[in-house]
Amino acid sequence: MNLPPAARAVLHALACVPDGLSDRALLMVLPPLLPADAPPLPPRPQAILRRLTEQGWLTARPGGWRLAEARLGEVWRDIAEQSWLWPLLAMLMERLYDAPPSPAQAHRQDWLARLQAGDRSFLPGLSAAHAALARLNAEADAAQPAAPSVERRLAWRLEASDGGVALEAREQKHSAQGWTSGRALSWKRLLGELPDWLSAQDHAALRCAKVSEVYYYGGESYTLDEDALPALVGHPALFAAELPHARIELSLGQPALVLRQQGDMLRLEVSPPQLTDARTQWLDHSQPEHWRLYRLDGELKRLVALVGHGLAVPRAARAPLLDAISQLAPLLPIHSDLTDLAGQLPALPADATLYALLRADGDSLRVQLRVRPLPGGRDYRPGQGMVTVVGAVDGEAVHTCRDLDAERRAHAAVLRQCPTLAACPHDPIIGERVCVSIDQALDVLAELQAVGEAQLRCVWPAGQRLRLRGPAHAGQARLSIRQRGDWFAVNGELALDDDGRLLQLRELLTLVGQHSGRYVRLGEADWLALDDALRQQLAALARASAGLDADGATQLSRLAAPMLAQLADSAAACEGDAGWTAQRARWQALEQISPAVPSALRATLRDYQLAGFHWLARLAHWGVGACLADDMGLGKTMQTLALCLLRAEHGPQLVVAPTSVAQNWLAEAARFAPSLRLRPYAQQRALDALAPGDLVVVSYGLFQLDAERFAQVHWASVILDEAQAIKNPDTRRAQAAFALRADFRLAASGTPVENHLGELWSLFRFLNPGLLGSLEQFGERFATPIAEGDEQARLALRRLLQPFILRRTKTQVLTELPPRTELTYRVELSDGERELYEALRQEALEQVAQAPEHERAMQVLAHITRLRRLCCHPTLALPNATLPGSKLAAFARLMRELLDNGHKALVFSQFVDHLALARRWLDEQGIAYHYLDGATPARQRQKKVEAFQGGQGEVFLISLKAGGSGLTLTAADYVLHLDPWWNPAVEDQASDRAYRMGQQRPVTIYRLVAAHTIEERILALHAAKRELADALLAGGDASARLDTDALLALLREASA
Repeated sequence: MNLPPAARAVLHALACVPDGLSDRALLMVLPPLLPADAPPLPPRPQAILRRLTEQGWLTARPGGWRLAEARLGEVWRDIAEQSWLWPLLAMLMERLYDAPPSPAQAHRQDWLARLQAGDRSFLPGLSAAHAALARLNAEADAAQPAAPSVERRLAWRLEASDGGVALEAREQKHSAQGWTSGRALSWKRLLGELPDWLSAQDHAALRCAKVSEVYYYGGESYTLDEDALPALVGHPALFAAELPHARIELSLGQPALVLRQQGDMLRLEVSPPQLTDARTQWLDHSQPEHWRLYRLDGELKRLVALVGHGLAVPRAARAPLLDAISQLAPLLPIHSDLTDLAGQLPALPADATLYALLRADGDSLRVQLRVRPLPGGRDYRPGQGMVTVVGAVDGEAVHTCRDLDAERRAHAAVLRQCPTLAACPHDPIIGERVCVSIDQALDVLAELQAVGEAQLRCVWPAGQRLRLRGPAHAGQARLSIRQRGDWFAVNGELALDDDGRLLQLRELLTLVGQHSGRYVRLGEADWLALDDALRQQLAALARASAGLDADGATQLSRLAAPMLAQLADSAAACEGDAGWTAQRARWQALEQISPAVPSALRATLRDYQLAGFHWLARLAHWGVGACLADDMGLGKTMQTLALCLLRAEHGPQLVVAPTSVAQNWLAEAARFAPSLRLRPYAQQRALDALAPGDLVVVSYGLFQLDAERFAQVHWASVILDEAQAIKNPDTRRAQAAFALRADFRLAASGTPVENHLGELWSLFRFLNPGLLGSLEQFGERFATPIAEGDEQARLALRRLLQPFILRRTKTQVLTELPPRTELTYRVELSDGERELYEALRQEALEQVAQAPEHERAMQVLAHITRLRRLCCHPTLALPNATLPGSKLAAFARLMRELLDNGHKALVFSQFVDHLALARRWLDEQGIAYHYLDGATPARQRQKKVEAFQGGQGEVFLISLKAGGSGLTLTAADYVLHLDPWWNPAVEDQASDRAYRMGQQRPVTIYRLVAAHTIEERILALHAAKRELADALLAGGDASARLDTDALLALLREASA
């Protein structure tokens, strides 16, 4: 085997070492050079060398030559410490290093000292061998792929006391949960095996081990003490013995001289005072996580011996002392409050630049802001410490005077520019701020880098740096888009400005999916910041992607074309095929589509309604589904009728709506679009002979019954009004809607999301199948992350759905509407009602606790409903109860006041028997009213509405579900909700029967709520549920749906 010169030098040296020493040397040097499957080594050095050269066992394992060379240095020390080996040493020098064959006795001690100090420069051949080793290491490093993540490491436990430091080494393994606590290793085993996963610092510390022979046992004893501490400075795995999970930062402290005026005397002290001529190393472990090692070397030892525990000098000796101290500046810093000390040395202006001393600690970041008044000098906390600083610059003693006020101002200015850093937890004792998460750490690093080097410089420990690139923007991206059927195959790359690295789009989307913040992780300590626009675009693409195709391109539905176009417009370049170009041109052309309102529409659209009509027409032209989510009362029916007239020539059209709303559709269509041929399905129950211009109107109930008939027709347009009716995708109603065939699909709903995001998936499964993936994919990508507070997931879903949802609120478009006031009317229950309520609640908790697991959910709901009914009136929970109802009394007081002042009211309740109690009271008082519930026939409903709007009756009693939508009752200016419903959207719909276009008077809405009961708990949930819809339509946060445990918590907490 043709070995490199350095390797031959190592092996020849080992072959010449006597057997007693070569065994240990070989065990130290050879393992890094051998393959893992190498057979056992023969016992004699010459045989080892011959076997290696003949059979070629040597290999270039990563870092192997460097590790072997470092261990060879340890062998040299062993040889040098043995006086009887000097002749052998001379022979080796002659053979390998061209040194004199027989060094004179006078030179041997000098050689020994220099060898022990690591100086081999006086041996020219050795220097050449080291140069060859350096080249070999560099070549090996270049040839090796990136090192795998560390799976094992050596952790050090330190136990400090006044008597010194005890060290323990432990082998730790890395798992998905982090580092294990590790197992203790004996020094003998560790030094004997020297595992290849040890770091350079570990090797340096282990070389400080003391080996002594144990004659009784015929072996060796190993000890390691505080002499190893210098090698462990900055080690990433140091822990306190008493707190084995608390990481320690060990750093080198700098001894200093402190000169103070003390009466008529000058006092000179060493800092820290624990350093003496007898104790040249001292470990400060007063701070649990920050230990500092102070050491005295060379001249400093003699100086400390002179100063002792403090040297007092009389005034007469002031001048000579100051002169002598100024000469010490090159050795160590000098702090003083004496102004005349500075006068004897050249002056330099104090450097006002702040330094951010940074240290990464796992996913956290520790930051200390410091000043360095003198170049290369000691760090000081801004605005603290002595004014005069004496030090050495280029070997010359100089001084400077700090401007403490200016330092404090600079410190405050940096904190103003770095608000995230200013908000981090602060340790005032050591002047350190700690970023507790990786996102916070990167935010701080981005702020610090933005300050600029003229004002602030970032400093990392040697070998440790958290790299933050960017922020990257879309202008650094290049895209390639190809059409593949209903999909687009997207490739691309993002160029990083600093080093020209290119990130492939598929890699970038994966990284974006792994981290929800504005940063993506490129490597172990390498991060990339994305600007907000690019981050949101990539997050939306990542969640909309259907994965990779066979060629590794990202697949996107054609429905995501608008979202993809936004990124393409911002990119530096975008190359698209004919399919993409045509699709994009078609989509861009939609903006130019603004058809005139059909002349057959006998109404004038408001400006916002005209905009809504144009938006619907564009999406119909594109061939995608639309969700018109305007607030209730803004005329969704009128906008949709205009579209039906526009599309009448394309074929028959279908409207599916709740029973009451279906009647309203027939009435509105007959009045405002008489050219449409109305086909009320409730009368004919037939779909034969359909033609362009036909408009079929059907209730959800009949539509579900005859689903197969409707699925056989190819409709020009299908409109689902109050489309939240298909919010559960597993129902027969939703399945029937999914099965419809139509050129254009429209969902009209003021509340597209009532309870949870699964309802939105169901809606878009009808409108644009495939856009949101499967229900399982939707849950993984959007619903679950949003419920857990993932802002990026929420923004990505909004971006994906934005082209297909139009939402306007009354406050945005109806400035002429009168004010709307919502009030909670808290009703205090009587003592008897409270006692009865609490008894039923305790009984409910006991029964639920004893119920089988599979029955708990239904039991909890049943008991909650019973308590809610009791809050309305005792007889609704216990028919034989004789207690009067406090809420009925409150209703009576409110009604008398409203009617006495000339108001009209809508009264809603979800419980028909609760309305019956209100109805009985109105009869007793002789008050005229109308009544509507689910049993009221459709024709009678319309007559009752027209009568109330015409001035007949003062009150309209309505069951919440039967009349909460599709009715216009603007004759009322008060709305009373007798009991809160789970879903506030349903209540809002009911309230909007009065608060809608045509209302001329201010509207007041009362919610009657029994105080200190389950009703108050339900009301507290309303705000969170409203935010669920706003999370997508208006930018709020999302909330999760209630599960059995949450309902049970309501039951437990709803004490009267």
